[in-house]
Parts: sequence; C-alpha cells; structure tokens
Amino acid sequence: MKRSFAIPLIGVAGIASIAGLAGCGSDNGIVFNTPPSFVGGVVQRATFDGTSNDLLTAGLGKSGLQSAVSPTIADAAAPTATELRRLAIYNNYRALVDTTTNGGFGVLFGPNIDANGVVGTNEGRIAGTEYMAYGDDGTGKQNVTMVVQIPSTFNTSAPCIVAAASSGSRGVYGAIATAGEWGLKKGCAVAYTDKGTGNGAHDLATNTVFDLFGRPTTTVVGAQFAATTPAGTTANNRIAFKHAHSQQNPEKDWGKFTLQAIKFALYAINEELAPKVSTASTVKFTPDNTLVIASSVSNGGGAALQAGELDTENLIDGIAVGEPQIQPDGTGGAVVKFGANTVTNGGKSLMDYTAQAMLYQPCAALAASVATAPAAAFVNAAAGANRCASLAAKGLLSATTTAAQADEALTKIRAAGWLPESDLLLASHFAFAVPAIAVTYVNTYAQANVADNICGYGFAATGADFKPTAVAPAAFARLFGTGNGIPPSSGINIVNFNNPGGAILEGAGSASAGGKFDYNLDGAQCIAAKVNDATVAANIKAVQRSGKLQGKPTIIVHGRNDALVPVNHASRPYVAQSLVAQGSNAKLSYMEVTNAQHFDAFLGNAALAGYDSRFIPLHVYFNRAMDAMYETLKNGKALPPSQVVRTTPRGGTAGAAPAIGAGNVPAFSAAPTAADAITFSGNTLTIPQ
Repeated sequence: MKRSFAIPLIGVAGIASIAGLAGCGSDNGIVFNTPPSFVGGVVQRATFDGTSNDLLTAGLGKSGLQSAVSPTIADAAAPTATELRRLAIYNNYRALVDTTTNGGFGVLFGPNIDANGVVGTNEGRIAGTEYMAYGDDGTGKQNVTMVVQIPSTFNTSAPCIVAAASSGSRGVYGAIATAGEWGLKKGCAVAYTDKGTGNGAHDLATNTVFDLFGRPTTTVVGAQFAATTPAGTTANNRIAFKHAHSQQNPEKDWGKFTLQAIKFALYAINEELAPKVSTASTVKFTPDNTLVIASSVSNGGGAALQAGELDTENLIDGIAVGEPQIQPDGTGGAVVKFGANTVTNGGKSLMDYTAQAMLYQPCAALAASVATAPAAAFVNAAAGANRCASLAAKGLLSATTTAAQADEALTKIRAAGWLPESDLLLASHFAFAVPAIAVTYVNTYAQANVADNICGYGFAATGADFKPTAVAPAAFARLFGTGNGIPPSSGINIVNFNNPGGAILEGAGSASAGGKFDYNLDGAQCIAAKVNDATVAANIKAVQRSGKLQGKPTIIVHGRNDALVPVNHASRPYVAQSLVAQGSNAKLSYMEVTNAQHFDAFLGNAALAGYDSRFIPLHVYFNRAMDAMYETLKNGKALPPSQVVRTTPRGGTAGAAPAIGAGNVPAFSAAPTAADAITFSGNTLTIPQ
C-alpha cells in the first residue's frame, strides 16, 4: 500500500523520479517527463470542451447515448477520426449497459448521475484532454491501443487513475460505460487499453487496414493490425482480425498491457499538469502519490486481476472488477463448496467450457424446461433436432428421442459446470456469443494464421444467399466505431468453409460432412478436440493465473446466472485459490449476485424479451464495488465482507417489465447473515445456496 495520495506544493527541484518510466532525463535535480519506452509512434493529444464534444459521451450526452439513432458519418467512404470516436463511444456504451429508463439508465446509473449517486437533469458531458498512442514491443506488430482521459476536474492535490482494459475483444473505448464513467465522474484520469484485441482488422482482398484512429488505410506500417499471410489467402473474401490472427496470444499479456496503460497515464498527467521548465514538462505525479484502481468487467476484469498479480512496481493500490474472465491455474489445492456440496466440475479453462457449450447448447435449447427462454426462437428447431441426432450418432448422447436428447444435453451442460440458474440463457448465448468466442479463441490459442482455416472456420462478409462476398467498403470503414473485435461484427460473420455445399454463413444451413443441417457438429467437435492440441494447451496454460494478488485490496462481483463466464469456472475457483495463495495477507471480497448474468445490454433488448423481467443489472453492483474500493483506499473503510447478494427481478410481462427500483437491488451488507455470508476456512470457500 502507498502511504499517501496527497501532493504537497513543492518546487520543481524537489520532484522525484517516476518508477517504471525509463528514459526520464534530468538536469540539476530536475526530472523531465518522457514517454515510456514501450510507447510506439507519435503520442496524439486532443482537448474537448465538454459541450460540443467531451470525454465521456463524445458530445452525445446522456440523451444521445440513449437514442436508438446512432451518430452519422458524413462521407461513408472516409469517416473522420472524430466521427469514428463518437460512433465507438456510442456503440460501446450501448453494448455494455442497459440504456432503457425502466432498466435503470439515468435513474440508477448513467452520465447524468454524479459521483455521489445524485440523479441530475444534466447530460453528463465531461470536458478534458485525451492522449492516445500505441504500446509496442519494438516489432511494430503489437500496437496495443492506449487512451488516457484526463478530466478538467482532475484534482492535482489528490490524483487518481482508473485503469480500464476493454471488455470482451472490444476496442480501446470498450470500458467507457463501466470503469471509464465511474472514474471520470470521480475526477480520476482513466487509462484505457484494447489489450491487444480491438477492432484491428485486415481485408485481405483490398489490403485495407486501420490506423490508430480507426480510419481505413492501405498503409500497413502503423496499422492497428496487419495480418501476416501466405500468398493466395484472398480467396473467399476472408478477413483477418487482431485478436484471432495476430499469432501473439495477447491474453497472456493482458496484465502487462494494463500496467503499461497506467504508466502511459502517469506520463500523460505529467505532460498535461506537472510544472514546466521552459516548454518541457517535469515529473510531479508518481506511483507513490497517485491512487490507482485497476478495474473493468469481463475480459477487462480478468486483465485487471492479471495486472494485480504482475505488479512488481506497486503501481496498483486496489482492484475492483465485475464478472471477470479469469482462468485459475488450479494450484494450491483450494476447494469450493456450494451449500453442502463440493464443486467438482469447476475451474475449467475458457476454451474447454466454451467448447462444451458449442457442442451441446443447440440441442439443450430444445429441452422442455427452457421452452420459455428468451430468444428461444433464434435456435432453429430443425437444426437443433439434427444436432441432437448427430450427437447421438457420434455416441455423445445415449437417448433416442429429440426430447430426451435435449434433456440429456442440458444435463451434460450442468455436469460441465454450469448452474441450473443459467439454463434459460443457453439459446440466446448460442445464437449470439458462444460460436464467436469458440472460433476466435481456438485461433488465438493456436497462434493461427488466417490461412490456417482451423476447423474450417473463418471470417467474411456474407450476402443474401449466406455465401461469402466482398465486404461493403462503407461498412468496413466504420468498423472502429461499430465493431466489437470478434465476428459476427458489423456485417462480418463466421463462415463454415468446410460446408459440403460450399462456404456458408455458420448457422444458416451450416452442415457437417454428409450434408445434415446440424449447426456443423463436425466443426464443434474439431474445436473441442483442439483443447488438447499441444500449441493450444500451452497457450491456455500461459493465460492461467495463480491468484497471488500481493495483498492488494480486491473486490469481485459476479452474477450467479452468468452463462458466458460461469462462476464455477472463473470467480469461485479464482477467489478460493487466491485466498489459499495469499494466506493472511489476502484482502479479498467476493460478491455473488443472484438474478444477474453477463450481458446487461440484453436486459433492454426488445428481441430478447424476458431478460428484462428475470434479471437485474450487474452494473449497479460494479459501481458499488468501485465505491467501496475508493472508500477503502481513501478513508480506510473496510471492504464489505464476501456475501451472496439476493436481488429481486422486476417481473411483469416479458419485454415490458416495470421500472427497476432500489428494492430490486439491495446494497452490500456490512454484516451478512449466516445464510448469505461467503466464508473461507482452511482451504475451502463455502458459498450459500
């Protein structure tokens, strides 16, 4: 822990060196500010007046973010950096939180609510300065995009930074609605990183890539990502993506990239606000006097935890994350109990459990017990039945009727570590998430080239006939603003290039050998088998973590109903392992929230009716975790103890749930009852049912 975060008013000659920033020059005791050694290219700087444009909403304000009408591009073929930034912020906000009023936007969370939780009538725009650059290892191939936002309300006497790695595979603004909003409202600088994923894409047919600002270009030097491809890979209009095809397995370095973003933020703050000698900035803000919270959700939450484990320079003071995609390495002999039962099917790798979902979800979605699931119609009943039959034909199911096979597939999913609380989410997750993750991660762990055609899958735009086609230039040009870094995204889809009838959109007639429309069981089986491939297994091992958080105060919130990153495979075993690994040094609280799942944006989606009536927004608890961490670091208040937080869904008619209220989302308890307290004894974490 750092002793103090207050900055005394000192002269330039008294400014100390900043840890971890190599290359700081000095003259007569003055330490000058220079970019960290990993910063590649030119550092870009922009200012925002808080009216026409701003840090938090790109000028859209709360109303613009809530509007269903997205920002426009004046020249579709040549979007400007400003237009792309605005579009990216708009889409990332709406992808991470429920922007409906009944769902809590503008009432429980949102730009118009101040740092103290007071609801206002303002639009929530925040003036300030933004720095942007690449982080690189000297090869020019990593090009991790970093952005630092310094609000005009930044308090130079009590400086703070929120490190906000992007969620999912999103671009650099992928945490703006979560950790970004919280930090800017507190007057903290926010250090964003795309952590080596993001919307870097390469249209091989036209050799079009993207520059730092997301503008399309055919100049590959300085691009966010340019694929290394053998000759002849332009066939079938294939498109390469940074996360899938960089051949670097960036996930192993998410923690490092988060720490680099913090260092870049310290550089930017000093450049902007430290005293100057002539025109040269000095070093005033250092790790010793600047409060730093590592935060974010999903993959970004995992990146924050990784950073906490890797932080040898005491950059990070506390960690607060939501639904982290973290993969424990299983060391230390930790045990998880759910109620009276020991969890024996948890702690699997992301690739392992996602492959199981890829295999069984389209069949399980037909089970009678989940007939009323949101988006059940998005799983084609005929294809799902064929998947059930194909699983049985390959000996993966033993039942003989579709109904019984669907029930058996659901049992298989539960046996693989999912909780029954996730059952109703299987259809929507298979329709919108699981294949995308399975295909992207099998490529990244295999360190695959786009030409490797792993399991027959690839990415391309598809036409009305569902066959690969050239991507529309205007759609591709907007990718930085509209994409999520992992197809399906912005008209670029997953294609089954092994389809017996010719390459076709996965899920639209996609068949196995023999031509049966069964959601391509052959492809799913291939992905499952890749878990044991030597390269894939080694890269999975490279991303797994020990839980050794070095005694840093940490709070983790996770929804019990999470079907994408199940608690049995992520937070539960990681918390248990961390408590074993840290021993008496641990300062870790775990909040498991009932009636909460992974995708808050699904709550207000009209096409997913039933999410709204059944689930509450986990984002409320993410904000509360951030508040709790801030109080711990600033005022010494104890973190709330680990507990199950029991919420109340809104109920009502699916698709027209009543407005959420405070009663639906009770606060953390400072003294949870025995029925709610999550306890740890010996090597065992016990979670009440």
